[in-house]
Amino acid sequence: MSQFPTLQPAPIKIHVRASSGRFSRWRWAMVWLTQLLFYGLPWLNWNDRQAVLFDLDARRFYLFKLALYPQDFIYLAVLLVICALGLFFVTAVAGRVWCGFSCPQTVYTAIYLWVERRFEGDRSARMRLDAAPWTAAKLARKAGKQATWIAIGLWTGFTFVGYFTPIQTLGGLVLSLDTGPWETFWIGFYGLATYGNAGYLREQVCKHMCPYGRFQSVMFDRDTLIIGYDSARGEPRGSRARASDAQAAGLGDCINCTMCVQVCPTGIDIRDGLQSDCIGCAACIDACDEVMDKIGSPRGLIRYSSQTGLEQGWGRDRVLQRALRPRVLVYGALLLAISTAFVTGLLQRSPFRVDVMRDRGVLARMVEQGAIENAYRLQIMNSQESVQRYRIGVTGPEGLTLAAAPSIELGPMEERTVTATVRLAGQQAAPLAGQALAIHFAVEQLSGDQAGHQVLEKSSFLVPR
Repeated sequence: MSQFPTLQPAPIKIHVRASSGRFSRWRWAMVWLTQLLFYGLPWLNWNDRQAVLFDLDARRFYLFKLALYPQDFIYLAVLLVICALGLFFVTAVAGRVWCGFSCPQTVYTAIYLWVERRFEGDRSARMRLDAAPWTAAKLARKAGKQATWIAIGLWTGFTFVGYFTPIQTLGGLVLSLDTGPWETFWIGFYGLATYGNAGYLREQVCKHMCPYGRFQSVMFDRDTLIIGYDSARGEPRGSRARASDAQAAGLGDCINCTMCVQVCPTGIDIRDGLQSDCIGCAACIDACDEVMDKIGSPRGLIRYSSQTGLEQGWGRDRVLQRALRPRVLVYGALLLAISTAFVTGLLQRSPFRVDVMRDRGVLARMVEQGAIENAYRLQIMNSQESVQRYRIGVTGPEGLTLAAAPSIELGPMEERTVTATVRLAGQQAAPLAGQALAIHFAVEQLSGDQAGHQVLEKSSFLVPR
């Protein structure tokens, strides 16, 4: 008889209770900080343009004073390496603190939950509302919540596209219903992703879709800071009167109120030990500390510690000292070295770029009096937002001369290809027949703050037999 696989039961909807406390205030501070940056940056202007703009059509990327070409993608690659090392460093020290306080999924879920509470109330009120029959009042609350969620999602999608299409121009296109197909698609796609992930999927993204929770164990060790339950102090758990003596009753400090479970966005019980579903938001710490204050017990039954610290009963200072271990120091040293190199490279970045290409149509030719000519194309890119003048020269064997305009002028962020002919006199060329000579094109900036800056580009000069 064949066996058919059973379907997995639908996940139980988690009604998260609101928490308050020091870590809750930190989470909301990060919500404000990240969203002010995300929503605000596209509206900042710099030199009569958008301060942060990734103009894909013009192949220009603007980051305040910096104006980057696609050839500058090396900086993006290094920046990604820095972000990866930063994540490794933070995870090795403090576990999933990024997930709990700064991850976009966490941030937008917090915003959507706040909206839900405004319309439907806190945990118990939402549970009663979901179980109640449909009425006009229930429909109004649900509709208001959905409308607000959709508005936030669409505004988020609009802001995201505003990093690639100037946001003021995009705003005019949206108001006139004249957006192009790609703008329309990405506003809708990003808005729908925000609405679906933060409004409905929520903890399912962290538990099943995000790969970070799966490979975090590689970066954890027994001295990594985690959120843990002090079972030696809390067990055996059990309810009791507020003024009663827990030790006399043979109980630990945990009164089994389950508040730590009710405030957990992923619905886990932190008292069961370290779990991959824990995102390190510390809501359970705030909830437990509040209960400990009410029953007159010291705080810290659930706290930031390490596995070793919890087992050994270490205090905060000892736990933090162990955080500075070889793995963390190596991550920190690599992060500092690469970040220093990245900043140094940006500060020393040339204000213009030069690429030299041989003219494949005319590699080398003999002209009057036995002189040899080679043709080249010089692509000069002005990466500054002001008009600049440049002088072109060439260095190489004796008798080498350049036939090109003595100087050229490029507009802001302009890119131009210049044809240059290099000639070697017949007397010098005759004994070098059949050789490829190394030469350098020297392009010097003549104006602006960096006048005198010179770029040398190597090429070769062919002398035919």
